[in-house]
Amino acid sequence: MEHVAAVAFIDARGRVTGWSEGARLLTGHPAGDVVGRPAAGLLAEDVTADALATRCGTVALRHREGHRVEVALTACPLLGQDGEATGYVVTADQGAAPAPSLAAQAFEQASMSMSVFDLRQCYLRLNETACKVMGVAETGLTGRFFSDTVEDGEANQGLLHHLQEVAETGRPVRYESFARAPALNREHLWSIEMWPLRGDDGEMTGVAMAAFDNTEQYWARRRLALLNEAATGIGTTLDVVRTAEELTEILVPQYADFASVDLLDWVLGAEEPPITAEHGALLQRVAHGSTRPGSPGAAMRIGESDAYPPLSPPAQALREGRAVLAQAGEPAFVEWLTERNRRSPAGRDLRLGVHSMIAVPLRARDTTLGVAVCVRVVHPDGYGPDDAVFAEELASRAAVCIDNARRFARERATALALQHSLLPRGLPGQAAVEVAHRYLPCGSLAGIGGDWFDVIPLSGGRVGLVVGDVVGHGIQSSATMGRLRTAVRTLADVDLPPDELLTHLDDLVTHLASEGSPEEVAELGATCLYAVYDPVSRRLALAAAGHPAPAVVLPGGTAEFVPMTAGPPLGVGGLPFEATELELPEGSVVGLFTDGLLEDRDRDGDRTAEELRRALAAPSDSLESLSDNVLKAVMPEQHIDDVALLLVRTRALGADRIATWDVPPDPAEVATFRQAAGRQLAAWGLEEEAFVTELVVSELVTNAIRYGTPPIKLRLIRDRALICEVSDGSSTSPHLRRAHVYDEGGRGLLLVAQLTQRWGSRQTGSGKTIWAEQPLPGT
Repeated sequence: MEHVAAVAFIDARGRVTGWSEGARLLTGHPAGDVVGRPAAGLLAEDVTADALATRCGTVALRHREGHRVEVALTACPLLGQDGEATGYVVTADQGAAPAPSLAAQAFEQASMSMSVFDLRQCYLRLNETACKVMGVAETGLTGRFFSDTVEDGEANQGLLHHLQEVAETGRPVRYESFARAPALNREHLWSIEMWPLRGDDGEMTGVAMAAFDNTEQYWARRRLALLNEAATGIGTTLDVVRTAEELTEILVPQYADFASVDLLDWVLGAEEPPITAEHGALLQRVAHGSTRPGSPGAAMRIGESDAYPPLSPPAQALREGRAVLAQAGEPAFVEWLTERNRRSPAGRDLRLGVHSMIAVPLRARDTTLGVAVCVRVVHPDGYGPDDAVFAEELASRAAVCIDNARRFARERATALALQHSLLPRGLPGQAAVEVAHRYLPCGSLAGIGGDWFDVIPLSGGRVGLVVGDVVGHGIQSSATMGRLRTAVRTLADVDLPPDELLTHLDDLVTHLASEGSPEEVAELGATCLYAVYDPVSRRLALAAAGHPAPAVVLPGGTAEFVPMTAGPPLGVGGLPFEATELELPEGSVVGLFTDGLLEDRDRDGDRTAEELRRALAAPSDSLESLSDNVLKAVMPEQHIDDVALLLVRTRALGADRIATWDVPPDPAEVATFRQAAGRQLAAWGLEEEAFVTELVVSELVTNAIRYGTPPIKLRLIRDRALICEVSDGSSTSPHLRRAHVYDEGGRGLLLVAQLTQRWGSRQTGSGKTIWAEQPLPGT
């Protein structure tokens, strides 16, 4: 039987104005008996208050024959032009009450405060969260004007203004506001969004509002901003006292009304840390800061030494190696304040308003260096668990800077010797580019950094160009630089494209960081630029990981920086690197460098870049003299970072040194190309290499026809070595295997490996290339 909906229309006075056939079938009453009469006459009992409030629920109707009919009713109001309800559409279904729709459940159970207003800014609906924020049940707010439910304040006036704006313009509004809700005892940061509600005819029927409490996120952002500020503001010099002062400058006034830094005596000397921790050891005040000029509330003067009482928060933080919170009235807080007043009675009145403090140890590389103390007087909120996490993170960064300053003298000489041993002493011979390089260790006391450069011969006469920079200074950076340089050489030998190579290198840096201690993980990071130049196609492909773009000087032209996307530094993880490719005429000069060549806090970066461009484009007798001229023109007398400069002048292999053939996938054609290779070698005057080359060509072409897919190409290149390449459309790489005595095949690649100087394979955009090199006389 076809289902017929039971629908009734009821006007604002409660009279039935419409009656469907489904309603007649459900109740037995024809339309003529009910239309124009009060709807209440159809009820077998009164409707519950909950059903009236929600406009849905199970209701008992009186059937025309006298028996009760339990039905689930849902009422939907019909609104007029003024937003008032002019009637209702009531739908009925016999059986259990309908479950609320997913939309209704989402509204009611949302974690954010959600409300619906009519066009006069009166409440129509509120969800449970909104009622908790307002401190009033929905029934106590429905129908009331918004301003009548909140105190008169700037934030609430602004909210009312935005409600009126949405009602008048029909455009959504999104903004943030600090406001104190009626049921909340402090101001919160609300992210508020309002949008118009429209009926099926497009006319506005109300305004919806969602308010998300972003207070915790706001303070988390503030703490994160302080951490970001600390990353650049702490450790700008390798001076222990100055580093401690920078820490207090970060803390006051944004995080504390007073902050102090006390260091163990041995930290300020040349001694190594004691083997065991000294309980009750003296600490020297090296820095403090206050919202009051001159820090009049400080109990210790700069340079004085003292030991904290054993039960005080600073002593407990030193003993336990964690941040310790204390609030006014707690025993530890009272003991600390009493001791401060005893030591400095003159500042007793200035400490009367102190209500919260936090003491955090300064620890670096599992060694305690001292303690930082933060005190709040004017700040209304006491320190909480999130503040402890922030303080430990900030103290960890500051402690690393302090420890670096203490250790730099001992590490500098060792790091310099290590770095020189890891940098290339003599670059390998190759014909693709002419090379000149310079490396200048930094002149500051920060120690030797991790800058490096390299030139790597690749297959097909190509060459890889590398410039990199490991974050930080000292032995750890130099050692990391050596590992990364070795990794780049290993990955380059696999013939990976620049962007893929940096992806693998990024994974390596991430793994290196995970192997270190928690203090060292935050320090590890690096930038790198890797480029591949092909003298056959004269194309330069390059990609960078947080590294400056190189400069290119075309023959007879000016220097320009390569437009490219630098990508994230190594160690960030999960982000892609983009490759850039450009064609260079023979004789172009490419300048690769580390950021120490341009970046300096006392120099304008744009001006220095312009000086570099002019210096690279200036006429010069050789690359060696050009390298010296560039450093003279750009570098200051005292540079604070290592500088690596790599200049290359491109060469090109002419068509007379390259031979290429298209190979049909027919084994019978192998002999043809073997003979063609022999004729080409005779034309080059390399008859003595013909025998080996013909065997290599025969084996590689045969393998490509047998195991590869078309198109197949054979190419011979006469460079410093004789290169034989066979390309096909398959991406499966070959490998050596040991053939058994009675096997008919399986010895081809073994024969190639025995006859040539080196061989290998590389992936291409359309498949792979197998190559082999033979040394030529005089190389």
